[in-house]
Amino acid sequence: MKLTISRESLLTPLQSIAGVVEKKQTMPVLSNVLLVAEDNTLTLTGTNMEVELVARVTPVHVDQPGQITVPARKLSDICRALGDESPIDLSLEGDRLHVRSGASHFTLSTLPAEHFPNVEDEAESFRLELPQKELGRMLDATAFAMAQQDVRYYLNGLLLEVNKDHVRTVATDGHRLAMAHLELATQCPELRQVIVPRKGVLELARLLDDVDTPVTLVIGDNHLRATVGSYTFTSKLIEGKFPDYNRVIPRGGDKVVLADRATLKNTLQRAGILSHENIRGVRLNLSNNELQVFANNPDQEQAEDALPVEYQGESLQIGFNVGYLVDVMNALDEDQVKITLSNPNSSALIEAENDSRCLYVVMPMRL
Repeated sequence: MKLTISRESLLTPLQSIAGVVEKKQTMPVLSNVLLVAEDNTLTLTGTNMEVELVARVTPVHVDQPGQITVPARKLSDICRALGDESPIDLSLEGDRLHVRSGASHFTLSTLPAEHFPNVEDEAESFRLELPQKELGRMLDATAFAMAQQDVRYYLNGLLLEVNKDHVRTVATDGHRLAMAHLELATQCPELRQVIVPRKGVLELARLLDDVDTPVTLVIGDNHLRATVGSYTFTSKLIEGKFPDYNRVIPRGGDKVVLADRATLKNTLQRAGILSHENIRGVRLNLSNNELQVFANNPDQEQAEDALPVEYQGESLQIGFNVGYLVDVMNALDEDQVKITLSNPNSSALIEAENDSRCLYVVMPMRL
């Protein structure tokens, strides 16, 4: 294998692929990137057996076609450290890959391409196109609520739901729920629900730009495949049944509060400084046109704060994990936030005042 490529053409896909590759691997080849040079194209592939990312770079001057695997992070670090002035020459000599640029020369160890695992192909069951920025918005709006290492493995991912007239993403860790909705004619003959694992969600979100250019999703029985420009991303799916999120969304709350999102977020963050560091609880006292926020901790320290809100009705005291509320404020991008409550033991429904595409549910806590 022998080829010449510009630094920028190689560095950008390498950095994306290095994010997929895990630092600590049971199989050494999984720390490597697969390089395949043929027909003036260099294809780079990285995988951790759960997700796979393939990048195609053209045009590349290929003197000698071939394929090999080399340490992904080392090659990425070398490219990042090189200057822009000279192109990069890659040549395989024996079992070593030689990287040359200007006066710089690096020799990397390799492993045979045959050792590199392939994500198995499967028959696609459904194909969907939607704008990159819309899918990115939905992932950003919900991914933070995914569980981390929960024994209920189906919560350690994100539900992607496709129906004939909408696409929806839902995430929950059992204490809060985030849902984003996009109205879209999908031609999907029946309701499809798949659970994308945490790593797959985070890596897919990194590939998406804030543009209307479409991303193509192919949903199979065991895999989700996304094509974004010159990248093809594949993620295994989590087997299991996602909870019925419609049963979690509170209905019929009679206490509706309107608040400035930024002011509420800052007030919560200030009070949260003195909350119990493990349970992060804050108490909200709601009265006519005012919301008071209280926090204390085992060191007998306490915080009191207040902000004006639009609210007329009965007063209410309710406790929440302050981190969950701040996460929702960060996920919303409207100026005004609407919070619907009913009693101290019922979950809060939070959404933007004039945008119903995203909604959030946060369970209360006893303080």
